[in-house]
Amino acid sequence: MRYRRACATGGTYFFTVNLADRSSCLLIERIDALRQAVRAVKQRHPFEIVAWVVLPEHMHAVWALPPDDTDFSTRWLLIKANFSRTIERGEAIRDSRLRKGERGIWQRRFWEHQIRNESDLARHVDYVHINPVKHGHASRAADWPYSSIHRYIREGMIAADWACDPERVAVDGERRG
Repeated sequence: MRYRRACATGGTYFFTVNLADRSSCLLIERIDALRQAVRAVKQRHPFEIVAWVVLPEHMHAVWALPPDDTDFSTRWLLIKANFSRTIERGEAIRDSRLRKGERGIWQRRFWEHQIRNESDLARHVDYVHINPVKHGHASRAADWPYSSIHRYIREGMIAADWACDPERVAVDGERRG
């Protein structure tokens, strides 16, 4: 099967990135290493973080790329690699990865969606921010510490008590009801 990634110069994208071990809490246990990996990549390959949430074993992000750029894949590759270098070896590794000299920290791929318009952007930002509530990690979105919602609150873009019914936000970001 040939998978074609979206490719719009200067586009805005929603991403889901998962650890290989979906029972792990590595992302929040090592949040400082993840933040440093992101900072290092942003310095060399700039992008705007529109929204981001880090959960124990996966994360969602919305990025806007520079006007002349389409390469989000390299950015994710570098973030994953930089983060992985800070983690002690010892994770379970499948034979296929062993043969290629790969670590077993991340799922190999990530999922992306190219943002189409302002309402699509708003739905995906809402989805990012409500995700900790949806997964039972917090009772209110603002209670989860690893989320860009705190920047949105600080800048007055949403109220500190912002919340929506997580049942009304579908996996693809479409609102229900």
